[in-house]
Amino acid sequence: MLSNKVTQALNKQIELEASSSQYYLAMASWAETQGLNGVSQFLYVHADEERMHMIKLIKFVNERGGHGVVPALKQPPVTFKSVKAVFEEVLKHEVKVTNEINNLVDITLKEKDYTTHNFLQWYVSEQIEEEALARQIVDKLKLIGDDKGGLYFFDRDMTALSNVNAKTESEKKA
Repeated sequence: MLSNKVTQALNKQIELEASSSQYYLAMASWAETQGLNGVSQFLYVHADEERMHMIKLIKFVNERGGHGVVPALKQPPVTFKSVKAVFEEVLKHEVKVTNEINNLVDITLKEKDYTTHNFLQWYVSEQIEEEALARQIVDKLKLIGDDKGGLYFFDRDMTALSNVNAKTESEKKA
Protein backbone atom coordinates (compact mmCIF):
# COMPACT_ATOMS: atom_id res chain seq x y z
CA MET A 1 0.00 0.00 0.00
CA LEU A 2 1.29 3.43 -0.93
CA SER A 3 1.35 6.26 1.58
CA ASN A 4 -0.54 9.44 0.67
CA LYS A 5 2.76 11.29 0.33
CA VAL A 6 4.18 8.73 -2.12
CA THR A 7 0.89 8.59 -4.05
CA GLN A 8 0.87 12.38 -4.43
CA ALA A 9 4.50 12.41 -5.52
CA LEU A 10 3.90 9.65 -8.08
CA ASN A 11 0.86 11.49 -9.44
CA LYS A 12 2.99 14.60 -9.79
CA GLN A 13 5.46 12.52 -11.82
CA ILE A 14 2.58 11.14 -13.91
CA GLU A 15 1.68 14.73 -14.78
CA LEU A 16 5.29 15.54 -15.68
CA GLU A 17 5.56 12.50 -17.95
CA ALA A 18 2.24 13.40 -19.63
CA SER A 19 3.33 16.99 -20.18
CA SER A 20 6.69 15.74 -21.51
CA SER A 21 4.84 13.64 -24.06
CA GLN A 22 2.72 16.61 -25.15
CA TYR A 23 5.77 18.89 -25.28
CA TYR A 24 7.67 16.51 -27.54
CA LEU A 25 4.56 15.96 -29.64
CA ALA A 26 4.32 19.73 -30.19
CA MET A 27 7.99 19.82 -31.17
CA ALA A 28 7.46 16.92 -33.58
CA SER A 29 4.50 18.64 -35.22
CA TRP A 30 6.48 21.87 -35.63
CA ALA A 31 9.49 20.02 -37.09
CA GLU A 32 7.26 18.19 -39.54
CA THR A 33 5.83 21.49 -40.80
CA GLN A 34 9.39 22.73 -41.32
CA GLY A 35 10.23 19.81 -43.62
CA LEU A 36 12.38 18.13 -40.97
CA ASN A 37 10.95 14.65 -41.28
CA GLY A 38 13.80 12.88 -39.50
CA VAL A 39 13.64 15.26 -36.54
CA SER A 40 9.86 14.96 -36.40
CA GLN A 41 10.00 11.16 -36.53
CA PHE A 42 12.54 11.13 -33.68
CA LEU A 43 10.35 13.45 -31.60
CA TYR A 44 7.16 11.48 -32.33
CA VAL A 45 8.91 8.34 -31.04
CA HIS A 46 10.14 10.28 -28.02
CA ALA A 47 6.61 11.56 -27.30
CA ASP A 48 5.35 7.97 -27.36
CA GLU A 49 8.11 6.91 -24.95
CA GLU A 50 7.11 9.59 -22.47
CA ARG A 51 3.47 8.50 -22.71
CA MET A 52 4.52 4.92 -21.96
CA HIS A 53 6.48 6.17 -18.94
CA MET A 54 3.29 7.84 -17.72
CA ILE A 55 1.20 4.69 -18.24
CA LYS A 56 3.78 2.58 -16.42
CA LEU A 57 3.51 4.93 -13.44
CA ILE A 58 -0.31 4.94 -13.49
CA LYS A 59 -0.43 1.15 -13.51
CA PHE A 60 2.09 0.94 -10.67
CA VAL A 61 0.14 3.38 -8.50
CA ASN A 62 -3.09 1.49 -9.13
CA GLU A 63 -1.49 -1.91 -8.45
CA ARG A 64 -0.16 -0.63 -5.13
CA GLY A 65 -3.58 0.48 -3.90
CA GLY A 66 -3.39 4.13 -4.92
CA HIS A 67 -5.17 5.94 -7.71
CA GLY A 68 -3.15 7.04 -10.72
CA VAL A 69 -4.66 10.33 -11.84
CA VAL A 70 -4.72 11.32 -15.51
CA PRO A 71 -3.89 15.03 -15.43
CA ALA A 72 -5.28 17.98 -17.32
CA LEU A 73 -2.45 19.55 -19.28
CA LYS A 74 -1.51 23.03 -20.35
CA GLN A 75 -1.04 23.48 -24.10
CA PRO A 76 2.64 23.33 -25.08
CA PRO A 77 4.21 25.90 -27.43
CA VAL A 78 3.19 25.71 -31.08
CA THR A 79 6.32 27.13 -32.71
CA PHE A 80 10.01 26.97 -31.96
CA LYS A 81 12.93 29.18 -32.95
CA SER A 82 15.12 26.48 -34.50
CA VAL A 83 16.05 22.80 -34.40
CA LYS A 84 18.92 23.66 -32.08
CA ALA A 85 16.51 25.51 -29.76
CA VAL A 86 14.19 22.49 -29.78
CA PHE A 87 16.92 20.12 -28.65
CA GLU A 88 18.30 22.57 -26.11
CA GLU A 89 14.77 22.57 -24.65
CA VAL A 90 14.71 18.76 -24.76
CA LEU A 91 17.96 18.65 -22.79
CA LYS A 92 16.77 21.24 -20.28
CA HIS A 93 13.51 19.33 -19.85
CA GLU A 94 15.24 15.97 -19.39
CA VAL A 95 17.45 17.48 -16.67
CA LYS A 96 14.27 18.70 -14.96
CA VAL A 97 12.72 15.22 -15.20
CA THR A 98 15.90 13.70 -13.74
CA ASN A 99 15.73 16.10 -10.80
CA GLU A 100 12.08 15.22 -10.20
CA ILE A 101 12.82 11.47 -10.35
CA ASN A 102 15.63 12.00 -7.83
CA ASN A 103 13.25 13.91 -5.54
CA LEU A 104 10.74 11.08 -5.86
CA VAL A 105 13.40 8.50 -4.95
CA ASP A 106 14.29 10.62 -1.92
CA ILE A 107 10.64 10.67 -0.81
CA THR A 108 10.38 6.88 -1.08
CA LEU A 109 13.47 6.46 1.06
CA LYS A 110 12.16 8.86 3.71
CA GLU A 111 8.82 7.00 3.67
CA LYS A 112 10.65 3.64 3.81
CA ASP A 113 8.78 2.53 0.70
CA TYR A 114 11.43 0.21 -0.71
CA THR A 115 9.10 -1.38 -3.26
CA THR A 116 8.49 1.97 -4.94
CA HIS A 117 12.17 2.84 -4.55
CA ASN A 118 13.04 -0.35 -6.42
CA PHE A 119 10.45 0.38 -9.13
CA LEU A 120 11.88 3.86 -9.65
CA GLN A 121 15.37 2.56 -10.40
CA TRP A 122 14.20 1.88 -13.95
CA TYR A 123 13.38 5.60 -14.28
CA VAL A 124 16.76 6.58 -12.80
CA SER A 125 18.54 4.48 -15.45
CA GLU A 126 16.23 5.75 -18.18
CA GLN A 127 17.06 9.35 -17.33
CA ILE A 128 20.79 8.70 -17.62
CA GLU A 129 20.14 7.53 -21.20
CA GLU A 130 17.72 10.37 -21.99
CA GLU A 131 20.11 13.10 -20.84
CA ALA A 132 23.10 11.56 -22.60
CA LEU A 133 21.19 11.31 -25.87
CA ALA A 134 19.93 14.89 -25.64
CA ARG A 135 23.47 16.14 -24.92
CA GLN A 136 24.86 14.24 -27.92
CA ILE A 137 22.22 15.75 -30.19
CA VAL A 138 22.85 19.29 -28.90
CA ASP A 139 26.60 18.78 -29.39
CA LYS A 140 26.03 17.69 -33.01
CA LEU A 141 23.87 20.73 -33.65
CA LYS A 142 26.57 23.00 -32.23
CA LEU A 143 29.05 21.45 -34.67
CA ILE A 144 26.68 22.04 -37.59
CA GLY A 145 26.07 25.68 -36.69
CA ASP A 146 24.14 27.46 -39.48
CA ASP A 147 25.24 25.07 -42.23
CA LYS A 148 22.06 24.10 -44.17
CA GLY A 149 23.81 21.09 -45.72
CA GLY A 150 24.81 19.91 -42.26
CA LEU A 151 21.20 20.30 -41.09
CA TYR A 152 20.03 18.22 -44.06
CA PHE A 153 22.36 15.34 -43.08
CA PHE A 154 21.48 15.75 -39.39
CA ASP A 155 17.78 15.42 -40.25
CA ARG A 156 18.49 12.30 -42.28
CA ASP A 157 20.53 10.81 -39.43
CA MET A 158 17.69 11.50 -36.99
CA THR A 159 15.50 9.06 -38.94
CA ALA A 160 18.01 6.29 -38.29
CA LEU A 161 18.33 7.33 -34.64
CA SER A 162 14.56 7.29 -34.15
CA ASN A 163 14.42 3.75 -35.58
CA VAL A 164 17.13 2.64 -33.13
CA ASN A 165 15.29 4.31 -30.22
CA ALA A 166 11.96 2.73 -31.19
CA LYS A 167 13.60 -0.70 -31.34
CA THR A 168 15.35 -0.18 -28.00
CA GLU A 169 12.08 0.87 -26.33
CA SER A 170 10.25 -2.19 -27.66
CA GLU A 171 13.06 -4.40 -26.33
CA LYS A 172 12.74 -2.76 -22.90
CA LYS A 173 9.02 -3.62 -22.83
CA ALA A 174 9.65 -7.27 -23.69
